[in-house]
Amino acid sequence: MAAELSLVIPTFNESANLRELLRRVDAALAGVAWEMIVVDDNSPDGTWRLAKDVALEDARVRCLRRVNRRGLAGACIEGMLASSAPVVAVMDADLQHDERILPQMLEKIRGGADLVVGSRHVEGGSADEGFSARRAFISRFATSMAKKALKAEFNDLMSGFFMIRRDIVDACAPALTPAGFKILADLVASAPKPLVVAEVGYTFRERHAGESKLDAKVALDFVGLLLNKASGGRIPVRFIFFALVGASGVGVHMATLYAALALGVSFEMAQSLAVLVAMTTNFFINNAITYRDAKIKGLGPLALGLLYFYAVCAIGAVANVGIAEFLFHRYGLVTFAALAGVVMGSVWNFALSSLFVWRKD
Repeated sequence: MAAELSLVIPTFNESANLRELLRRVDAALAGVAWEMIVVDDNSPDGTWRLAKDVALEDARVRCLRRVNRRGLAGACIEGMLASSAPVVAVMDADLQHDERILPQMLEKIRGGADLVVGSRHVEGGSADEGFSARRAFISRFATSMAKKALKAEFNDLMSGFFMIRRDIVDACAPALTPAGFKILADLVASAPKPLVVAEVGYTFRERHAGESKLDAKVALDFVGLLLNKASGGRIPVRFIFFALVGASGVGVHMATLYAALALGVSFEMAQSLAVLVAMTTNFFINNAITYRDAKIKGLGPLALGLLYFYAVCAIGAVANVGIAEFLFHRYGLVTFAALAGVVMGSVWNFALSSLFVWRKD
């Protein structure tokens, strides 16, 4: 019998939870034709290996192992697009999402809803059990921002537990952003027409095993996603962070410059030192945030990556000055020429950094 429902389970180091999740889903979806697509980001704990072993035992389970690719949103997108069922659901493997509401969610899809959200913020829902104060703050902050930016009419836009018609996912796919964590907001923002949305309350449970992946960087990803959608998808999320890191480098540059001058260093030497320090801090911040899915690790690789970054920024500086000089002599507008040079240098640095410094082999 063909599956009516595909459950997409993005995983990273969830081997301790996978069999229990399968047992609970099997009990919850009695009488429903379903399949489970485990999308694993090459977990060091061998989650992908376990998923493949489970698939040999249960034909309803299959595994997509992603190598040299990381990120919850990207995993969800690939899993949903790999489904042939008319309905897809996304839920975590950590057992914090209550699988017992899946039949209610499916009934609402059958009744005409385009999207059904497992919600912690409606009647019957709660996050008191499974949320730390820090996670609760991040969730409330991001939800408030997203509801205003996307004009969403439902309560839990940050939910990672939802069910949607697959034809809507297919229509949205070219506009979806694989970077970041919160795919639900991206689907709502990318839908070609307003969606009929329903919510089902559930209690967000404590994690069964393993560690949470939600941190402040997730909130930053979400801000990047909102800015990406505000630009009509024209500005990549990664470039937004790259540019923000570059802007923060101006503050580092000026602080270093004035500190060196205060110590009696010549202006030429102080300026050179400031450039070097700003580039170095930009490299490490970009490595930690902008390119964390391709993060460079190890002393040797980091040193080599830093040298590549210095080279890229040097070339970007030439591009910056060149375009600024050209525009200034052509139009005589200092501010316009300078800003155009900065933009050109930033785009150049971003393109070459992605290609040579944080490339994925």
